[in-house]
Amino acid sequence: MADSMTNSGTDSGAAATHVTDVCIIGAGPVGLFAVFELGLLDMKAHLIDILDKPGGQCAELYPEKPIYDIPAWPIITGNDLTARLMEQIAPFKPAFSLGQMAIRLERLPEGSAQIWRVVTDAGETVDCKLVVIAAGGGSFTPKKPALPGIEAYEGGSVFYSVRRMERFRDREIIVAGGGDSALDWALNLQPMAKRVTLVHHRDDFRAAPDSVNKMRELVAAGQMGLEIAKLRGIAGDAPNLAGIKAETKERGEFVIPAQDALFFYGLTMKLGPVGEFGYEVKDGLIPVDTEKFETSTKGIFSIGDINWYPGKLKLILSGFHEAALMSQEAFRIVYPEKKLRFQYTTSSTNLQEKLGVA
Repeated sequence: MADSMTNSGTDSGAAATHVTDVCIIGAGPVGLFAVFELGLLDMKAHLIDILDKPGGQCAELYPEKPIYDIPAWPIITGNDLTARLMEQIAPFKPAFSLGQMAIRLERLPEGSAQIWRVVTDAGETVDCKLVVIAAGGGSFTPKKPALPGIEAYEGGSVFYSVRRMERFRDREIIVAGGGDSALDWALNLQPMAKRVTLVHHRDDFRAAPDSVNKMRELVAAGQMGLEIAKLRGIAGDAPNLAGIKAETKERGEFVIPAQDALFFYGLTMKLGPVGEFGYEVKDGLIPVDTEKFETSTKGIFSIGDINWYPGKLKLILSGFHEAALMSQEAFRIVYPEKKLRFQYTTSSTNLQEKLGVA
């Protein structure tokens, strides 16, 4: 059994323990589609992702970029693809731990109903019968500003993601960046924060036009600050921030006062902790067989861009195919006493009932 479709990564103060059939590390398109294929076979899934929302690269790196090779969609954006996948998997009520990185994989004692435990950097655990690594190119790591001594403030008053919005209630906050993440969080935190100041090095933003318009309306109304300046340093006694040092040609160097600072300068990808989970890794990728997409460790699977096999194509549609075959073997692990019977959704009343269309 699994939790309902919730995000336990941004609104829960205490670390939680979850129990499910399958833990999927990575909530990009391939991880999301795996929920659907698993759900058709009566398996529940819990997804972990370092980003604060589902969609992976599609949602974070190119939300508005058109994608042309998704079957039946001549053109679709990353945001729209994510939305359609979320709609498709809704009947199966997956659970999400977002804004968290899977840092450790443990095998539970013999005889346990569950076999594996995945531990996140937020202290949450997911106990499951099998694990699917669907982490795309690996873990997203935030790009950090080159400000001397910033490390001493990280986790105390300097952050690169929002795990709990409540943490910033009634606080003076700087949000630095010019993309969707920076604008979205500035707008989301503005109603609860004492003061939000958006800082960017130029008066040109890469975010959605609607977000930019809303931001400028709040600035014009005096409800949000906006500084077009270059960041130069940190003010305060670590880990407590007093403000961020900034500079413009007109004003020289000055301090923007704040108690907390959030930096959204984009992400880089690396294999990260999932490369140390005990299975074989080759040139930063995870080798799998092409029958079950299982790694060198039984019960651990890998689908999507992070895996490798002869002839591998790094395409979303290839990942969808891998998710379907992985789910067949997953059924045998979750329900060893049952016989797997292949069915078409177009002709099976049972499958149509699961999807709510019968």
